Amino acid sequence: QVHLVESGGGSVQPGGSLTISCVASGNLFDVNVMGWYRQPPGKQRELVAAVATGGQTEYSHFARGRFFISRDNARKTVSLQMNTLKPEDTAVYFCHTKFSDGVHWLEYWGQGTQITVSS
Repeated sequence: QVHLVESGGGSVQPGGSLTISCVASGNLFDVNVMGWYRQPPGKQRELVAAVATGGQTEYSHFARGRFFISRDNARKTVSLQMNTLKPEDTAVYFCHTKFSDGVHWLEYWGQGTQITVSS
């Protein structure tokens, strides 16, 4: 079992910046992908960005150039720095991890943190 806890959400004005973080505990395999998804009001959950243990990153089109994902393997944390935030970035942001135990792909979610971009 893996437990993910997010922190750093809140309200920010358009054009502002915010960093959210997530710490993992439990039986997290050393080789894994950690990332962030978001669910805007009334919409489906979507990938924001992800980073693998080796540092390979993936960004959704709306995040590329504005958001930056990083991780600390020793501390089992992943962070998302978000710049030039827009009202359409308003969503619940979820920490996510997935890894293989050699037989199955396992994935876990955090409880989510609300980010509201509004003037």
